[in-house]
Amino acid sequence: MNDTFTIGGREFYSRLLVGTGKFRSSEEMVAAIEASGTELVTVSLRRVDLDSPSDHILKFIDPEKYLVLPNTSGARNAEEAIRLARLTKAAGISTWVKLEVTPDPRYLLPDPVETLKAAKILVGEGFTVLPYINADPVLAKRLEDVGCATVMPLGAPIGSNLGIKTRENILIIVEQANIPVVVDAGIGAPSHASEAMEMGVDACLVNTAIAVANNSAMMARAFKKGVEAGREAYLAGIPKPLTTARSSSPTTGLPW
Repeated sequence: MNDTFTIGGREFYSRLLVGTGKFRSSEEMVAAIEASGTELVTVSLRRVDLDSPSDHILKFIDPEKYLVLPNTSGARNAEEAIRLARLTKAAGISTWVKLEVTPDPRYLLPDPVETLKAAKILVGEGFTVLPYINADPVLAKRLEDVGCATVMPLGAPIGSNLGIKTRENILIIVEQANIPVVVDAGIGAPSHASEAMEMGVDACLVNTAIAVANNSAMMARAFKKGVEAGREAYLAGIPKPLTTARSSSPTTGLPW
């Protein structure tokens, strides 16, 4: 089944995006990325030493196989996020950026005002912007209107593994969006990813649940299957829930 989707003019076959934080070793990270089948890998700009291009995390990620998506995690306002994005562009790493603005260190919830402010400027400078946001349908449309390549609403707080706690708002975002919707944050099990895909989102981004698993590569394969199963179920057409029972066998024309 040729079921692709497009971000910023680039076609993707895998609907699972993978982060690179929290892995116990670079070897485990590489094995998990390969097992996931992903084509897009996010990397925190705080983990990239731009002064030593041969001695940082990017040397473990094959640019021929994966699109590297730098993120601005740790940025507390629009100015910090814009500065990080400009640095990675100047270093020749990427003109794509996962925009994260999280001023509160405890809950790491994205700042909607600063995110929109940064998105307008970065899109104007030619960046392909993928903003991480609360599951806010109004903000999602505003970000689409200013030219963002996706919107990435959270399912639950970053790293919480709580699953999809913002279901109703994500459904509204999916209904209204003309750009890909990627659920980002809170997904803690392959069943959570499958649930998100069944809702009609275009992709899921997973990091913590894979990185901290006892066997990261095995968990990555499980997430790959979960995303694929949820997508196929959505395309097949999931029956609506009923409030009463319906027999699966005929109740008329029986010989007794």
